[in-house]
Amino acid sequence: MSSPSTSQMDAAEIALLGDSLRGTMNRCRGSELDAALREFGWLDLLRESPDTAIPVVFGLLGETGSHAPVLNDVIAHAAGRQLPATVPMPYAGGRWVRWEREAGAGTDADALDPELPLHTVASGETLPIAEARRALSWWLVGTSRTMLDLARRHALDRVQFGRPISSHQAVRHRLAETLVAIEGAEATLATAHDDLGALLAKAAAGQAARTASRNCQQVMGGIGFTAEHDLHNHVRRALVLDGLLGSGYELTREAGAWVRSHQSAPRLAQL
Repeated sequence: MSSPSTSQMDAAEIALLGDSLRGTMNRCRGSELDAALREFGWLDLLRESPDTAIPVVFGLLGETGSHAPVLNDVIAHAAGRQLPATVPMPYAGGRWVRWEREAGAGTDADALDPELPLHTVASGETLPIAEARRALSWWLVGTSRTMLDLARRHALDRVQFGRPISSHQAVRHRLAETLVAIEGAEATLATAHDDLGALLAKAAAGQAARTASRNCQQVMGGIGFTAEHDLHNHVRRALVLDGLLGSGYELTREAGAWVRSHQSAPRLAQL
């Protein structure tokens, strides 16, 4: 199945593309999803219109809780390499990791997550990562929105002492704080047109994901820790993705160093 060129797609067609991909992501993940996305035309979409393909694909990865090693393609495409590819990626703390494309590659001892084939490697090479930071930002925003939706539905359904816990102001404040963080991250993404913008977007998305993890876990209580509920999967995924290509804390310090060295703050958007 091939997808239409994104340069010729309107909003309705992009929404239809998202609906088609959502069904695929709900059915499969990992190397199976990687193969399905390639058959769908992911690489062509990335080459022709990354500004449309990346938000759709990576946002849905976050919303559905699925995963695929397609971040490799974003980095390789920005570096002008042949696709598909697998490249080392920088990780928080000065480490390097490799997102394997085949199940069973690497060893369990160096895996960062029990589900993701993300393994530490000795070193890597410096490649353009601004586009990949934007992609990860969409992924983090997507998983943050899903965490918020899970917590909101729980707050509406959970009844204590004869009334839903959503009636408590403290619960509402946590959900509102989470929504503000997510909307702020997405607004930052909308203005991420250069390397600094991508850095700030990744930092904001990482902060939003940590805020969502903390507040949604508090709203859901013990059920959020159980294996039967989806929340803990999104929390773990958010923590792993936040460290990839620089954590929110590291990127915030880097942005501060940039401002100090230039003695000015750039205008990111015309208001």
